[in-house]
Amino acid sequence: MSDFIVSARKYRPQTFDTVVGQKSITGTLKNAIKNNHLAQAFLFCGSRGVGKTTTARILAKTINCYNRSEQIEACDVCDSCISFNTGNSLNVYELDAASNNSVDDIRSLIDQVRIAPQLGTHKVYIIDEVHMLSSSAFNAFLKTLEEPPKHALFILATTEKHKIIPTILSRCQIFDFSRIRVKDISDHLAQIATKEGVSADPEALHLISMKADGALRDALSIFDQIVTFAGNTVTYKSVLDNLNILDYDYYFKVVDSIEKEDIPSSLLILNDIYEKGFDGHNFINGLADHFRNLLVCKDMRTLSLLEVPDTIQQKFAEQAKVIEGSRIMRALAVLSKADVEYKSSKNQRLLIEVALMQLCSLKQEQEKKNG
Repeated sequence: MSDFIVSARKYRPQTFDTVVGQKSITGTLKNAIKNNHLAQAFLFCGSRGVGKTTTARILAKTINCYNRSEQIEACDVCDSCISFNTGNSLNVYELDAASNNSVDDIRSLIDQVRIAPQLGTHKVYIIDEVHMLSSSAFNAFLKTLEEPPKHALFILATTEKHKIIPTILSRCQIFDFSRIRVKDISDHLAQIATKEGVSADPEALHLISMKADGALRDALSIFDQIVTFAGNTVTYKSVLDNLNILDYDYYFKVVDSIEKEDIPSSLLILNDIYEKGFDGHNFINGLADHFRNLLVCKDMRTLSLLEVPDTIQQKFAEQAKVIEGSRIMRALAVLSKADVEYKSSKNQRLLIEVALMQLCSLKQEQEKKNG
């Protein structure tokens, strides 16, 4: 067996300052430790891969550290930190509520809560996917959550906050973790690529970050996959090929043919896309995103909403100059209608072809109305 460790584990943040994209939350937690204002129950909410469990572990490690730094970070050299880093800490108890969701599981946890820590000041109980607990398990947990012993700290993590009963929510200090920005993910991937000796194009890392949809863990998994596929040189093309993503160029070409009212050209581009094995529905959504980006480029105030590499941003700005805003709005309406009708359509390719023909005819429609 090889000693390969996936990047999501190898580069898992070990201090508050290394948590990506959650500055306000880590800052609040550091201040709470510094001022000795720690709540006894926290609820960390947010989508997958944004750092909920990682932050919970860092909090557990930091509050039990004997030699915290002035920046309120764990020292990594005291007995408590060493036992935590080696996975031997008796002060941190992790429960996966997805597979341990019964009343008996919660009762055994409550029995443990009474026992004071042998090393350090707190015993921390991290319950992942807490929304999976049964209603009777939630009820069994209520009293302990409201009045735990002084040494006990509960950190509940969930991706579905709305499934948690209000009586649990009212007993917790709630932190909502945000989706991580594309730029933050891209910068983090660039640092990891450097550490791993991988040469990676900024455009390639940006594309991986876009595909990850705000989840750092997903981005790291995709990065590992691309490195396995392409070796130590990650190019924009290798990411496109491996993730089966349509290049921006296709959408620029389609929009050019729409602007020229060239129906045959747009249909040939669609045929090329189908021949390369791309999904028609993804093409519709991608083209709608492209038109949305063109609309964003129409005003300098909304330019910051454009999450694309700088080189591509320039192309969007140039194409946006030649298309009227009202026509972009009508194009988005056509594509939105095609998106809604796609799944129920018996002939999905024809649906897309008709949509492209309508887009190529938008100029004529406008001229008729004006005439």
